[in-house]
This record gives sequence, structure tokens and C-alpha cells, in this order.
Amino acid sequence: MLPLSLRKWLAFGSGVGIEIGHENLTVSVVRMRPSGASVLGVETIESFRGRPAAEWGRQYADFVRKHGVAHVAAVVLVPRQEVIVRTVPFPGVKDAELAAAVNYQLDTLHPYDEDDAVLTWARLDPVNVLIGVIRRQLFEQYQSLFSEAGIKVASFTFSAAAIRSAIRLVNDPPAHLLSGQQTADGFEVYGESEAKPVFSSVFDLAPERAFAFAAAELRLPDATEPLDLGIALSQAAAMTSACPGLSLDVNLLPEEQRRTSSRLRYVPTTVLAVILAGLCTAIALHKPYDEKVYREALEAELKATEPLSNRVGNLDTNIAKTQKRVAQLDEFRKRTRADLDLVLELTSTFVPPAFLSGLDIARDNVTVTGETEQAAPLLRVLDGSPRLTASEFISPIGRLASSEVFRIRSQRETPPPAAPAPPPPAAGAPKP
Repeated sequence: MLPLSLRKWLAFGSGVGIEIGHENLTVSVVRMRPSGASVLGVETIESFRGRPAAEWGRQYADFVRKHGVAHVAAVVLVPRQEVIVRTVPFPGVKDAELAAAVNYQLDTLHPYDEDDAVLTWARLDPVNVLIGVIRRQLFEQYQSLFSEAGIKVASFTFSAAAIRSAIRLVNDPPAHLLSGQQTADGFEVYGESEAKPVFSSVFDLAPERAFAFAAAELRLPDATEPLDLGIALSQAAAMTSACPGLSLDVNLLPEEQRRTSSRLRYVPTTVLAVILAGLCTAIALHKPYDEKVYREALEAELKATEPLSNRVGNLDTNIAKTQKRVAQLDEFRKRTRADLDLVLELTSTFVPPAFLSGLDIARDNVTVTGETEQAAPLLRVLDGSPRLTASEFISPIGRLASSEVFRIRSQRETPPPAAPAPPPPAAGAPKP
């Protein structure tokens, strides 16, 4: 049995209980909460055995619809005198072997033929088993009657199983219990003790004598006072209907004919549907999530290598600047060489008695000033140089004694590169 704290929080639901009497049906609707049971309504269907089933079935349907429990399958209590109730010990028998053990002793538990008995049982504790047996013909009559009335039935059970389950839904029972109530069959007594986990019987006696007999069967002290449970049998059945998972599974109805009424049966389907929807959503979002994670990792890696890449960029810039400076230095070196070659050429051009009194070398031109015997032929001489062109006098030729004074400007040209020297002849080759 579950601990009380857990049973109380699981005690949620609404149930319908039906007590079968000699002439009438008593129907109760109960709402279960951790704080206890609330009776929503009680209805008596009179003379159900003599009325058409469809007629009193409509009365039942109107009643449960009024209280909002039309979807609930009822728990039906068959009359106590029509059920044989036994508490049988099976010490040391495992759960897997219990059904065979109960069937083995079945013939000793009832006076009916083997095929004329309907059996149900449930384990009360590690040793004792509660067993109920009803005659098949009588049970099938009840089945047919409720089927014709259109009543959904979750369980056909008996009072002892309903009372034992009801008093344990939101409370722990006392160490020993003795109670009774007047029913259509007589005065029904229910009890529990260490010697006998369940006692249930109907007496055609005064209540005092019935309690005394039950106390003796339960081995209770003489001073034991009967308790008023405060619940009718139909209400106890309704409480087990509201919380079937917390009640004894003592059901005469074959499993394939039981009707499920609890809306909690949709919970597993709903949970599985939510899980499936979550998985589908996760699959749909998996690729974008992976791309996001990959992009973030890539950005983090780029950020980590950014200083190194900046250093590479700076190195490229520094290399370009260095190359530019080297090129400038190389150009300066070439200019110096070109200027010296020009000076050497001018020196060989102006031979004595001619001489130069001034030489101005710029990047694109050169200006020479000097004296010679005849200045006019100098323009042709200078233009014949590979380094000079467009020579012209920039001032009139002057006369000084026996020489002429000139001032000439020529544009500078870059001479064509010299042809490479032919390779030396190979050894043994004929000379040209």
C-alpha cells in the first residue's frame, strides 16, 4: 500500500456507485479530493426489477448528467447475501503463483458447480487474500439488466471490498475496526483486526447481538465500541469508482467487458504526444542550432586568431614599405651611375681646347656652359649621344677672343641595355 501522504495527493476524481437492493437501486455521486470525499448527490431508483430497463436507465442518465459525471463508469455493489466472501491465508505464495493457488482451493470456497461460479480475488497483505464468489446465472442477470439500461459499468464488486478501499483513500484505518449499518438484506457488519483482516456478514439479528458475534470472530476485546463510518455502501462504491488505482481490484466483471471512465486514461497519450511533438521540434531545430553553434565557434576562433592575422597584415604593410624603400634606394643608386656616365661622356665629348665652365644635371635634362672654337656643331654632337636628345642653345653664342661661348640644354634619355656577352666557347670547339 502506498503511504498516506502519497495516497491523499492521488485521491482526485469523481465516481458513481450503485447499490443493488431487493427492489431499489441507490445511486451516489462522490467527488474525491485530498481533503476527503464530497457527496454531490444521491438518487433512489425504485422498483427497478419490475420496470423496463430503458425507463429507469433514462432516470439514471438524467441524474449523472445533472452532476456532470455522465462519462463515468459506475461501480456496482451486488447484494451481500448473494456473494460468498472469504479471507484465506496463503503464506509464502508468490504473486506469480497466487492465481493457481486460489483456483486450486476454489472448490472448497463455494457450493456451486465449477462452471457455475464467478470468482474474483485480491491480495490484502503478504499473507491474506480476499475472495468473492457469486453464482454465474445470477451475475449474468445483473450484467444483462444493466446493459439493457445503457449504464456503463466499470466493476461489479461487493461491500467488503468497497468499504476497505474507501476508508483507506485519505486516512489510515485504526488497528481494529467494527462497524455496521442496516441494509435491505439485514444488518451488515464489517470489521478488521490483526486476527482477521476483513470480516463481512449480514445478520438477521439485533445490532447488539450482531456486533457481539462479529467481535468474537475478529477476536476483539469485549469493550470494543462499534464505529460509525459515516458512509453508505453506495457512497463507498462511488469513492472506489473515483480512485480505482487506489482501491482493491476486486471485480467480478470479466476484464474485456470493463468500461474505463477516468479521464486520466488520456494522460499517457497526452504525455506521449507532447514528447513526440518535442522530438519533432528538436529535429526541426537541430540543423539551425548546429549551424548557430558552428558559427559561434568559428567566430570565437577567428577572434582568437585576430591578433595573429593583424600581425600578418602589419608584416605585409611593413614588407611593402621596405620594398618601396629598397626600390627608391636602388633607383638612387642607378641615378648616381647614370649621372656619372653622363659626366664621363661629356668629358670625352668636350676635348681641349674646348672646356666646360658650368654643368647643371637635372633628372630630365642637362645644361652645359663652356667655350670652344666652333659652337654650332655641338648640337649635332650632343644629339648623337644615346643619353641626350633635343639639344638647343638657350642663349646666343658669344665671342670671346678666339673662342665662342655657348650655353646648351639637352633632354636626357635612358640608354638601351647593353647586349649580354656571348658565352665562352666550349673546350675543343673550333674558333670562328
